[in-house]
Amino acid sequence: MPDARYIRQEIFEPIGARGQSLIMAASVVVIGCGALGSHIASCLARAGVGRLRIVDRDVVELDNLQRQLLFDEEDARQGRPKATAAVERLRRVNSTIALEARQCDVTPANVAELVSGFDVVMDGTDNVETRVSLNDACLGGHIPCVFGGAVGATGLVFPIVPGRTPCYRCLMAELPPRGATPTAATAGILHSTVAVVAALQCTICLRLLLGDFEGGDEALCVDVWDAELTRVRIPRRAQCPACGPSGSAESV
Repeated sequence: MPDARYIRQEIFEPIGARGQSLIMAASVVVIGCGALGSHIASCLARAGVGRLRIVDRDVVELDNLQRQLLFDEEDARQGRPKATAAVERLRRVNSTIALEARQCDVTPANVAELVSGFDVVMDGTDNVETRVSLNDACLGGHIPCVFGGAVGATGLVFPIVPGRTPCYRCLMAELPPRGATPTAATAGILHSTVAVVAALQCTICLRLLLGDFEGGDEALCVDVWDAELTRVRIPRRAQCPACGPSGSAESV
């Protein structure tokens, strides 16, 4: 008998019973469990993704609660690790899926191991350096990755399918100096921005798991304050060190 919890999702025609079976057999790793990552992890656990790994190095603090969906005041009082607190909360939401917490930094030395064997990687990080490492590991492992960013009222979603789309190094042809780009800590952030960006990321993730997303050369940009959604073309760099002729995606 099908799990009644997914019935509203199954009757959505593009998914159906077969699509739900694919989702339940799939595996996704969420890198970063702050604002975006906590929303992503919650959405995918509720959607029934069969295996979720949640990776984060930080602990819960009081100012996280404004936008980080899976945590509460007691988590902040105890300074609980975000990955552990998220997994424990999600186990109470969906006990039928496999959930794993990894409390660690994401570095060039361990990123390939963290994403290896998963069907899709979801970016919930907040710095360029980690995203570059994640990009390169996903290209090297031929794993689709859905990048997302949110600050203030604006956000960006950029899906990367190795061999089919530009990569993060194409988007960020010149890496900015550390601390040069606005962050939630310097420019603030709306919970609604996070929710919209994460929702777009998760929808793309589900389509990837269903084999219904080919990828292209566009990023989605959203401004929730002015209710604007635009598509921006990201050209693939001919000499990109990651996905260009000598890059790791060339053999795909």
